[in-house]
Amino acid sequence: MKYAYTIFYVEDVSATLQFYVRAFGFQQKFITPEQDYGELISGETTIAFASLALGESNFHGASGFEKTDLVKKSTGMEMAFVTDTIEEDFQRAIDAGAVEYVGIATKPWGQQVGYLRDPNGILIEICTPVKK
Repeated sequence: MKYAYTIFYVEDVSATLQFYVRAFGFQQKFITPEQDYGELISGETTIAFASLALGESNFHGASGFEKTDLVKKSTGMEMAFVTDTIEEDFQRAIDAGAVEYVGIATKPWGQQVGYLRDPNGILIEICTPVKK
């Protein structure tokens, strides 16, 4: 078995893809003609976004899901992106529309970590590699 995708349900798939292209330099891999599902080239695991309507249709008969939102508390999950240029990348994401959640700090083990929220309210960690 292989972990292949993480899919986030968002209001506007196209705008979300473009945010991640501008903020983090990922490339758009795919978007449906209906613009209700799209993927980024982000490494071995694909980051994907689907419209809220597509999510509701996928879970028809189930209890649905909690929509992410900048006004609400962050969900109990995050995406983490590793970089050697954390200050530059953190600021580029803010310039692209991310909101600072917790500023960059150095952890006791030497790693630098900062947290942002994307325009949908999704929590993003930007961090340096963990040194051995």
